[in-house]
Amino acid sequence: MIQAPASPLPEVRILALGDSYTIGESVSASDRWPARLAAMLRARGIAAAEPLIVARTGWTTDELSAGIDAVKPVGPFGLVTLLIGVNNQYRHRPAQEYRLEFRALLARAIELAGAKASKVIVISIPDWGVTPFAARSGRDATQIGVEIDAFNAIGRDEAIQAGAHFVDVTAISRRAAHDPSLIANDGLHPSSAMYDAWAQLVLPIAIDAAGGRAG
Repeated sequence: MIQAPASPLPEVRILALGDSYTIGESVSASDRWPARLAAMLRARGIAAAEPLIVARTGWTTDELSAGIDAVKPVGPFGLVTLLIGVNNQYRHRPAQEYRLEFRALLARAIELAGAKASKVIVISIPDWGVTPFAARSGRDATQIGVEIDAFNAIGRDEAIQAGAHFVDVTAISRRAAHDPSLIANDGLHPSSAMYDAWAQLVLPIAIDAAGGRAG
């Protein structure tokens, strides 16, 4: 008996929420880390759609929330990523405010993932204190690092409590203090090489979140 070929499984829809680090300021669209992640998934046989990116350079937590309201992404998505908070830190906004607004964003991300927290990946905030921009601005690099760590502790805590994943890319970002190839030409944002390293770090969790296959 000849069996009919199996119908192809649907693509994994990816939603990437964030700021300049998600929209890929100063790199090409194909070098944004969500785009690199989707390409890596496809290379491993997982049918991943091009990510829907809701992000803008300079956005804080409340501005990202307003951006989601404006775009109105329709779930469920097979994978949702959330990377936000550097501009809260840059603008000296209080950590407790960040916690409350991040918690609300994470709840929205989970809802957009079909109420499945296991399909949500929180990405840590990179440390811009090691960049040439920070040196030129006269900001205290050590203090920036301390504040970034505090914000990331909140993100990790909220992700764990919600049952979502947390991926720490901050250590990779700090390599830029000794490796200028990891910084884009603007002296502030990550280069394509750093974004590729982020995507490689997120990949195993993304494969698991996507069920290890398309759909």
